[in-house]
Amino acid sequence: MALVLNEEQNMLKESAQGFLSEHAPVAQLRQLRDERSELGYDKATWQQMVELGWTGVLVPEAHGGLAFGHVGMGQVMEENGRTLTASPLLSTAVLAASAINTAGSEAQKKALLPAIVDGSLLLAVALDEGPKYRPAMVKTMATASGTGYVLNGEKQFVCDGHIANQFIVSARTSGDASDEQGISLFIIDSAAPGVEIERVYLADSRNSAMLRLNNVELAADALLGEKDEGTSLITYLANVANIHLSAELLGMSQEVFERTVQYMKERSQYGALIGSYQGLQHRAAHMFSEIELAKSVVIKALQALDNNDSQLSLLASVCKAKVSEVVTLVTNEGVQLHGGIGMTDELDIGFFMKRARVAEQQFGDRRYHVQRFASLQNY
Repeated sequence: MALVLNEEQNMLKESAQGFLSEHAPVAQLRQLRDERSELGYDKATWQQMVELGWTGVLVPEAHGGLAFGHVGMGQVMEENGRTLTASPLLSTAVLAASAINTAGSEAQKKALLPAIVDGSLLLAVALDEGPKYRPAMVKTMATASGTGYVLNGEKQFVCDGHIANQFIVSARTSGDASDEQGISLFIIDSAAPGVEIERVYLADSRNSAMLRLNNVELAADALLGEKDEGTSLITYLANVANIHLSAELLGMSQEVFERTVQYMKERSQYGALIGSYQGLQHRAAHMFSEIELAKSVVIKALQALDNNDSQLSLLASVCKAKVSEVVTLVTNEGVQLHGGIGMTDELDIGFFMKRARVAEQQFGDRRYHVQRFASLQNY
């Protein structure tokens, strides 16, 4: 399949670019940070995203969505990366929608997917329990109780956790803490007795939370998918997350590169524009080449999601590892080539670096995915 966008996907990309540049520039994130926003995102901007149909891009038409696919949603995520827009898009419209559409019962789909589309329901996926991404390390326990379950445990780094109405939580229903099997997923209401949510402020000024479950009682229909068979769904969600995070990171890389090149065309040093120095031109050319490679790997991975490719996990790890490498290069160079002002809060470049460092860590950093790639290739 050609690594290019079709006409409809290009139109969605252009629409997202125009909307976000006008209504959600980096200045909006700066304002949310400075005001210590209670929500952590702009509610009016989110409502406009809902009206544009972005919350329904991955939802089937039968449940009120657009069924436009991951390549389409990837373009929206890429443009969000360019403007560092803070919103529940990844947690709700990408991860939760994918989880429910893949593993949900018909009753769960009918109840949840239309609410995601109309923006009335925010969900967060809670999988991590430690400082590093280890999806099989699940100590949260789900104990059978009557016809339902009782959950106890703690989740960390829950994206958009403090604003979520419901959570999709991994818990162990059998086996030991590090066993790959014996994991199940549950849908939990944030207002349920025993649910404790603590907001956490990260370097990128985006929403994160700790989720504590203390004897949370759930009915049998809270189970998402099959009991003890949650590992495959977690793997799929991680692939979805890493590919869409890579699209966001690609958007950041392109924006930082363009801002840096423009600065090199304007900044004069020793009587000459710094962009005229061959050594700096070489550095810019290196960034450009790496970004072009990142574009190809991102669209290939997005296509793999839409086509349910048998090598999806392999491509997801290639994508996250390569794009993480590229965004680290570009944000580092962006700060350095801006000189002393690049280190100040006054310039937006630092916001891109901070968001990139957090996004790189989510669902496994570059080293994790290099190792995962090697394991999948039987190295």
